[in-house]
Amino acid sequence: MTAYEDLMAMQRETEALSQVAGRLGWDQETMMPRDAAPQRGAEMAAMESVLHARRTDSRVADLLAEAEASSDVEAAQLRHIQRSFDRASKVPAKLASEIARVTSESQGKWAEAREADDFEAYAPVLKEVVALKREEGAALSAGSDVYDAMLDDYEPGATAAELGAMFDALRPRLVDLRAAVLDAPAPPALQGKFDENAQMKLSRQIAKTFGYDMAKGRVDKAVHPFSSGSGLDVRITTRTSETDPFNCIYSTIHEVGHACYEQNIDTAYLLTPLGNGVSMGVHESQSRIYENQIGRGRAFTGWLYGQMRDAFGDFGIEDEDAFYGCVNRVENGFIRTEADEVQYNLHVLLRFDLERALIAGDIEVDDLEAAWNERFEADFGYPVDKASNGVLQDVHWSVGLFGYFPTYSLGNVYAGCLNQAMRKAVPDVDLALARGETQYATGWLRDNVQTHGGLYKPREVIGKACEFEPSEAPLLTYLEDKFRGIYGL
Repeated sequence: MTAYEDLMAMQRETEALSQVAGRLGWDQETMMPRDAAPQRGAEMAAMESVLHARRTDSRVADLLAEAEASSDVEAAQLRHIQRSFDRASKVPAKLASEIARVTSESQGKWAEAREADDFEAYAPVLKEVVALKREEGAALSAGSDVYDAMLDDYEPGATAAELGAMFDALRPRLVDLRAAVLDAPAPPALQGKFDENAQMKLSRQIAKTFGYDMAKGRVDKAVHPFSSGSGLDVRITTRTSETDPFNCIYSTIHEVGHACYEQNIDTAYLLTPLGNGVSMGVHESQSRIYENQIGRGRAFTGWLYGQMRDAFGDFGIEDEDAFYGCVNRVENGFIRTEADEVQYNLHVLLRFDLERALIAGDIEVDDLEAAWNERFEADFGYPVDKASNGVLQDVHWSVGLFGYFPTYSLGNVYAGCLNQAMRKAVPDVDLALARGETQYATGWLRDNVQTHGGLYKPREVIGKACEFEPSEAPLLTYLEDKFRGIYGL
């Protein structure tokens, strides 16, 4: 065997073990007994110790020095392995294991605190997480910007300054659009109660409609919806609310976007570095275009209206046009995952600024709830009523995902670009979506984004698919056209 073949054999075992660790995380969120959290923390720490040792093994360095790429695919595999080795080598094994243990336990404590609306009960473990992540960030940055080093875990090559400039360009037009929309007469709101078992049945049907392969996945319930796994085992979760079936439906479509990305990667890349989505920004572009540009579009909501009536009977919305307005209704709310397209990015920008300040030490955990509440009222114009609607609503900080939040808005930007390119390439796509046939839209995304996995760099895969350099302009044009139309502006 060549050095490259030896390296890839070793890497496939590492990737397989990483999938096992991910399955432990999925189980923790869906089925694990509540009191098992301390043991699960030890299990996760042990897995991370094994993975860290493999990623920093001197044999990896030796094989990387000897390996030669004979194709673009092999060059990309080596690029990913080298990057992983370099980053893992900067983080002490004991620190990596401790982060895995503490974040596993913190996740359960966050869920309990969220249910009790008690940030003070959660603050001590969050302090541990923040301290550990600051230490890790300092090791990774080696004297450069600590937050940029964290961001690089989720969006390789991006910087906070670059994303901040993009977000600064988004904010004024989003604020103006929100003000205009909220001053206009609103579409009808959904009212009544919707059987939660019927919601889950419909959500599974919709998952299949979007191409999610249930033979290689499953749909379960969790406090915070997520997608887990890659290749032949990609699982999603959703959640239900008796008074808000859209929460279940669109959480499911969102997570299906993530899951289909993983399921549709070229099977030749299975259990290799190329066998995963290339970045969280690109990942989020898939979940957001499935959820919004496709799932909340006039064509698809026309079909969905009929499915809702079949599932729940007459629910008080008179026709497809009224339903389209109802689905896209802009209204005040606290929860990011339930936010309309106009206001969603404003939720993300709040978190982006707060976590940068937290990692830099400009604010501390004890100040975080007050800082959140002050910023939220300044941005949205009304006060936070309870912690579960504020600083405790997201799981991300509890599991140490600092640098993750900005990829949500970057994913929206990428989705705006992809939507423009997809509609140019498939001009009759809405005719199919009106029949509940998503395969022409999702097929274009599969062929132009998803199948490549990690072959290209993040901006490169979006640029190749769109045939233009990504920017915020298509997203803003899409949002202004859509919501000015709905609200008659």
